Amino acid sequence: MNTIQSGAQGEQAACDYLIRRKYRILARNYRRTGGEIDIIALDGKTLIFVEVKKRASRAFGGPAAAVTPSKQQKIVATATLYIKENTPKFDSIRFDVVCLLPGEIEHISNAFIPHRSTF
Repeated sequence: MNTIQSGAQGEQAACDYLIRRKYRILARNYRRTGGEIDIIALDGKTLIFVEVKKRASRAFGGPAAAVTPSKQQKIVATATLYIKENTPKFDSIRFDVVCLLPGEIEHISNAFIPHRSTF
């Protein structure tokens, strides 16, 4: 399996996980110049931007360590574009990370918080 197939498999596992928890998936692989958001969902009236990270092991800090401040900035910028283009109805925004390891899913709610002036 190549990295694209592995990534798609991981994103599907994350979607399935979120759907089981009653999240409503609005978009997957939302791409704009300079960034991508793996999953955009609603949890009640909270708009959630989800980064999915899949790793074979916890070596080098595990999956969450790959969501660097630079990656976070790209996600926030792309989320801003999504909101401008789609004008979804929501009461609050959250940035989550779903970490996938063999046999394990970890959902980090509010994994990072953007600067207040962003939204």
